Amino acid sequence: MSGAAPLLEVDELVTGYGQLRVVQGVSFRLARDEILAVIGANGVGKTTLLNALVGQLPIWSGRVQLDGEPVRRRKPHDVVRGGIALVPEGRHVFATLTVDENLRVGAHTRNVRHEVEEDLERWYGTFPQLRALRRRPAGQLSGGEQQMLALARALMSRPRVVLLDEPSLGLAPKVIGAVFEFVRTIRAQGTAVVLVEQNAKLALDTADRALVMQRGRVALEGPAARLAEDERVRDVYLGRRETSVTRDDSRPTLESGEQ
Repeated sequence: MSGAAPLLEVDELVTGYGQLRVVQGVSFRLARDEILAVIGANGVGKTTLLNALVGQLPIWSGRVQLDGEPVRRRKPHDVVRGGIALVPEGRHVFATLTVDENLRVGAHTRNVRHEVEEDLERWYGTFPQLRALRRRPAGQLSGGEQQMLALARALMSRPRVVLLDEPSLGLAPKVIGAVFEFVRTIRAQGTAVVLVEQNAKLALDTADRALVMQRGRVALEGPAARLAEDERVRDVYLGRRETSVTRDDSRPTLESGEQ
């Protein structure tokens, strides 16, 4: 990260479901021009973390700030209005609404009509297949088309941060490549990204920085390229064997290049 103030700050965030603590003190910073990958095994709290950041789960303790403003205790639509948008796992498009109607739902927090129309044209230009399908119910789209729709719908709110939950899930390799190229494009256009992705190699190849979550905590963090070369990450997440990346509750970092 540069010396500039971070866009998103998360400090010791704790959340979960019912009496179950799933996320147990996660902290990180997200720069304004950054893709941050969050990797880890199933069940370690990655999706739970995103749901808390967007207001779908309560933050039991800790602090979340977007551009210096607290996010805790805001309702989901207020979080979206404030500049955080979620593309959920499984896409969750509105199946009975048309493509066009789905996109307009994404702009429900905005009031300036001509700007909404401008953004519709922008994303139809980016995804010309969506323009061709704009009157079709979203439930009739392919998985790749639905993922593109979910991305464009999230961007209709003009977020400063997009949270992506497993964007490659169920997609063909060619479509995955197009989706992740678009992720890089929106970062280049000024939207920061938090990327939760089960395909650790793809996530680390795409991201600038990365966190490895384990048992609801951050076990490792640092530049994505260095994490991709770390033996602990390679062993556990890049296909060699199943084990723990840390021997205790310490939190190693690769900021200064240590392996």
